[in-house]
Amino acid sequence: MPEKRINFTYPANKKETIMLATEFNSYLLQKKTWVIDGATGTNLLQRGLPAGSAPETWLLENPDGIIQLHRDFIESGSDIILTCTFGGTRTRLAHANLGEQVEEINHRAVELARKAAAGSTCLVAGSIGPSGEMLEPYGSLSAEIAFDIFQQQAMALLSAGVDLLVIETQFDLNEAQAAIQAVRCLSEIALVVSFSYDRGKRTMMGLKPESVVSALAGINIQAIGVNCGKSLETNLEVLRELNELTTLPLWFKPNAGAPQVDELGRTHYHISPQEMGAQAKIWVENGARLVGGCCGTSPAHLQAIAHAVHVD
Repeated sequence: MPEKRINFTYPANKKETIMLATEFNSYLLQKKTWVIDGATGTNLLQRGLPAGSAPETWLLENPDGIIQLHRDFIESGSDIILTCTFGGTRTRLAHANLGEQVEEINHRAVELARKAAAGSTCLVAGSIGPSGEMLEPYGSLSAEIAFDIFQQQAMALLSAGVDLLVIETQFDLNEAQAAIQAVRCLSEIALVVSFSYDRGKRTMMGLKPESVVSALAGINIQAIGVNCGKSLETNLEVLRELNELTTLPLWFKPNAGAPQVDELGRTHYHISPQEMGAQAKIWVENGARLVGGCCGTSPAHLQAIAHAVHVD
């Protein structure tokens, strides 16, 4: 894929907010374990987001709800919060009739996260999720168009002033590489890349941890990890493999157990905050440096995780 480097310049009042690779490495040395936040979508659904609605719609319709969730995670112990931009590419936003508002949506998300984090030491990480489309040859999206889609979102997040970027819930190596290249053509900002292993110890596209580590070796990323997936047990197995395969800091943000659907079609996650906290100690013992939770992880879960990993 040809690199389409563009002349991107940070606004004067935003340039000082970004954390470069060396700064992120120094940041990690300040303590053994850092706490990420919990779930965005599942928590917003519990707080009134209509089923089937994109969480990004609340950036415009209920900004106070977004701010409150961020604050709840910070008060529960988060050192890093992710912006509400998992679906912030134009391809995903189009499903919510927001495809023409990529810059506005991503800027708004950073603004609200910054407002929530004001007065704290919490970092704001820009979340970049999958495009929502399948790349060729399994779908119609070309690698070049994927690159452009991710670069558009990354530029919006960077210009809004995030501290670092997180390319998360990846399952296709080609798509992840397009996103990484899109970021690196713009900035040397600290970058985390996390895959979702939801087929046992493989991603939806069949990728194993060793394949991911091998493909990303030598690429300028500051942490690699696991998020979402299914059971805590299989995610832990992936974490253990990653710990054997790489010296990069490990990011670990699993679901609160496997999702279960009740008779009314509602999805539940059965792992309690106490169980999640107990598990968090094991994650750290197996190499995780940055820990939090994905789907089903409430502020109560996050508080239990933070307490567990910060107890000597």
